[in-house]
Amino acid sequence: MKRVVLFLVTNLAVMLVLSVVASVLGVNRYLTANGLNLGMLLAFAALMGFGGSFISLLMSKMMAKWSTGARVIEQPSSSTEVWLVDTVAKLAKRANLPMPEVAIYDGEPNAFATGASKNSSLVAVSTGLLQSMSREEAEAVLAHEVAHIANGDMVTLTLIQGVVNTFVIFISRVVAYFVDSFLRRGDSESSGPGVAYMVTSVVCEILFGVLASIVVAWFSRQREFRADAGAASLMGSATPMQNALRRLGNLHTEPLPQNMAASGIAGGGGGFMALFSTHPPLEQRIAALNNTR
Repeated sequence: MKRVVLFLVTNLAVMLVLSVVASVLGVNRYLTANGLNLGMLLAFAALMGFGGSFISLLMSKMMAKWSTGARVIEQPSSSTEVWLVDTVAKLAKRANLPMPEVAIYDGEPNAFATGASKNSSLVAVSTGLLQSMSREEAEAVLAHEVAHIANGDMVTLTLIQGVVNTFVIFISRVVAYFVDSFLRRGDSESSGPGVAYMVTSVVCEILFGVLASIVVAWFSRQREFRADAGAASLMGSATPMQNALRRLGNLHTEPLPQNMAASGIAGGGGGFMALFSTHPPLEQRIAALNNTR
């Protein structure tokens, strides 16, 4: 699992922090002072859900650099760096994109793209990938990452995550309200939510957040197919992307740091964990590219 985990983990953390702050400031008590106000709750859930998503998006590039130790190439210091910058520039021009930042980092074969918008994006590649692939294969990987930027995948994922967050927060608080009301039935002296409300809402947010990640992971897998097809279009042929994916299948692709796991080129789990995988299996991606010839 490689590309969205930075976004998902940061998003969940931000959402939980915002929820705790809201509880401390008395927002929960206000929403339930005279019974559960579903309209106000939905507005609150949307604000919290989309707020957490967009904060995560704005932090994505900074977190990516910090997590991987990626060094942005300001002035190429080797022929490899010159080729890397020139290749990304060529692909960005073909995709009608502004020039992304180009970075390199030490590690096993992998690459990623991130950023809050097409005008503020980053393409990074590991030294291991550059050493393990031919120039054509590496260019196909870079084309895949540029296609992610061109498709606006990070913004799309933000909107999807925002919708999912909204429902997670909304349903969690509805459940928490009824649990709290049940536990405090017959107690006419207390007003507003009790401790059970806060505990239940946090537990439900974590539980429903895990279930919601299955939905987000499904969308992520679809965009991997789109980025592969985009790479084939930028390269003028599906063959280089297929060769790059086959090469990845024969390499030890050490995962990126956990909070960056969704941002890599490789990934794809099997069995039950495939539900949470942000990448389809390599064999499916290679087969799908047959339709782009």
